[in-house]
Amino acid sequence: KMSSGAGDLRQRKKQNCTESDKMAPEERNKENSKLGRSPKYMLIQRFAKLFFGCLAAVTSGMMYAVYLSTYHERKFWFSSRQELEREITFQGDSAIYYSFYKELLKAPSFERGVYELTHNNKTISLKTINAVQQMTLYPELIASVLYQASGSEEVIEPVYFYIGIVFGLQGIYVTALFVTSWVMSGTWLAGMLTVAWFIINRTDTTRIDYSIPSRENWALPYFACQVAALTGYLKKNLNCSAEKFCYLLVNASTYTFMMMWEYSHYLLFVQAVSLFLLDSFALAQTEKVHEVYRIYLFSLIVGYLLQFENSALLVSPLLSLVVALMFSKSLQMNMKKSTFVSRLLKIMYIYLVLTVAVTLNFLLKMFIPHKENGYLLKFIEVKLGLNTTKNFTMNWLLCQESLQAPSQDFFLRLTQSSLLPFYILVLIICLFSVTQVIFRRICGEPLKETVKLEDGRIGERPEIVYHVIHTILLGCLAMCLEGMKYLWTPYVCMLAAFGVCSPELWMTLFKWLRLKAVHPILLALILSMAVPTIIGFSLWKEFFPRIMTELTELQEFYDPDTVELMTWIKRQAPVAAVFAGSPQLMGVIKLCTGWMVSSLPLYNDDDLLKRNENIYQIYSKRSAEDIYKILTSYKANFLVIEDSICNEVGPVRGCRVKDLLDIANGHVVCEEGDNYAYSKYGRFCHEIKMNYSPYVNYFTRVYWNRSYFVYRINTVISFQS
Repeated sequence: KMSSGAGDLRQRKKQNCTESDKMAPEERNKENSKLGRSPKYMLIQRFAKLFFGCLAAVTSGMMYAVYLSTYHERKFWFSSRQELEREITFQGDSAIYYSFYKELLKAPSFERGVYELTHNNKTISLKTINAVQQMTLYPELIASVLYQASGSEEVIEPVYFYIGIVFGLQGIYVTALFVTSWVMSGTWLAGMLTVAWFIINRTDTTRIDYSIPSRENWALPYFACQVAALTGYLKKNLNCSAEKFCYLLVNASTYTFMMMWEYSHYLLFVQAVSLFLLDSFALAQTEKVHEVYRIYLFSLIVGYLLQFENSALLVSPLLSLVVALMFSKSLQMNMKKSTFVSRLLKIMYIYLVLTVAVTLNFLLKMFIPHKENGYLLKFIEVKLGLNTTKNFTMNWLLCQESLQAPSQDFFLRLTQSSLLPFYILVLIICLFSVTQVIFRRICGEPLKETVKLEDGRIGERPEIVYHVIHTILLGCLAMCLEGMKYLWTPYVCMLAAFGVCSPELWMTLFKWLRLKAVHPILLALILSMAVPTIIGFSLWKEFFPRIMTELTELQEFYDPDTVELMTWIKRQAPVAAVFAGSPQLMGVIKLCTGWMVSSLPLYNDDDLLKRNENIYQIYSKRSAEDIYKILTSYKANFLVIEDSICNEVGPVRGCRVKDLLDIANGHVVCEEGDNYAYSKYGRFCHEIKMNYSPYVNYFTRVYWNRSYFVYRINTVISFQS
């Protein structure tokens, strides 16, 4: 039975490192003597392969970082811009992250800068926040320390240092993907193909073009390193030194990833589910899998302490799952193998783990005070069609492109680069092979200690099974939310490149086809070299000219209206002024001027979400008195109205800000499928421009250009009409 075989595999301890390291050279020497090769020759060959592979991996990462830097310069003319014009290129939440980096550099000391961030009352009016905890500012802390400690003040400007670190991390990201496909396939040709597909599909693999300081651009390179190390760690017959190195790298990268991104524990939860399924079917060494669980547990504890006792980590599904897995494992180990209860536990293992995990998570959320985003469950309900809502924030989130289902253009782009067809081919072959292995385990057939090429059993390799499960889970998420494609597509590139470059995959296919005309091993070796070479040449011919055109074309990015607005604020507005407007614009105002604002583009705080909804009322059909009361409740002195929002002509009617406000405020009546707007007041952002009473009683226009209208909020009101 599978359960008894799984039990034997779970109870098997690690081999003694010394014995393992001694046996491996003896086996290799016997094999080499049969082939007429000396051990010295084989050592030189292996060293050369490792050296040139590492050189190719590092070179790929460095070239990608240089490519990003060059593309960024061509897109924004960064070197020829003034500081204000450079800062305007940071939009939305990116502006907030960079503004705190600036504040750290301006502080008299690093300790004082950290204190001001953890007790920040100069960013949002009437609100003191711990910015380090709420916005996960550890990347900015690290960047500021490196900038000052390295003595870079006299060598490079702060903005170049900051984006240089991010581009360097993206180079590490690509290098880690290269190494992962190389470890899986055994050839660094797979790594080269992975990098090529990653760059060609850059629109769908990374958000670096649109939001340089975003948390995932800092965090995902560390996750890629963790996946590369985990891939090596899961391999069978790994020598002791390599296993220890992989284990330490998994440790370090997991801890760092946890600190860089507030949503990292959700991605690690998906990974933990993949490892849980891998272990449940007894396809990997249980000891190794449970070592990874311990790393998760320790990372959560460290994260909880360093993130100012972040209760969201205590109620995270990752913690509940890991505790449930360890509890179920301890139950199995304490039961005698021959007892009925122990056999029942093996059969009910998956059910037991899920039951304990769900129950524990429910209890933790009941007894531990936490500020986990309450909109998450409501969003899932509405997204799945289980509920409807008129809430502005909820509908605004549902209208965001990143939270929509992926468009047809996404699949078309992946198909045009040949990535999607090869990924589907590799996934099908691996999935069928894994299914065969699971069926054999159910029938009681043990796994082979060493899978040889002629066996054609790629599904018996635990690292392959892990990646198949992981990419399917991420793919399911990407099919629901387009924003998840940035997590899924890089591993699509890696898995597809591994497959077409792996002789084992082709051999598995030929085993099923029962090829007899040509020797299958020879054909598998030929195809593993020929197919990626053909793909590489076709990609070079079609996409290399486009990439070079991107780097040679000078693109124009200039926003004179925003530059004029920021210049006016810095010259004319009082230092103690508080500005109100759309959260995205407030982020830019905070960065470029340093003035206090009434809201920010952050969506992990219920109070800020409510603030954003209230201040967005300036684009609704509300009275001047209502808007005045809302703005003065946040101590705002100036109001900025954006013409682009007030006169928005969105591609999707019903997703414009003013449409969502009308729905939330009950100013839209639906009759026989048609929507009719009704309110006794005109739209505020239109009416205020007319300069008539009662609007002039509450607001005085002090500045305007083609895009922005700035009004001072009067402290003394005349109610004469």
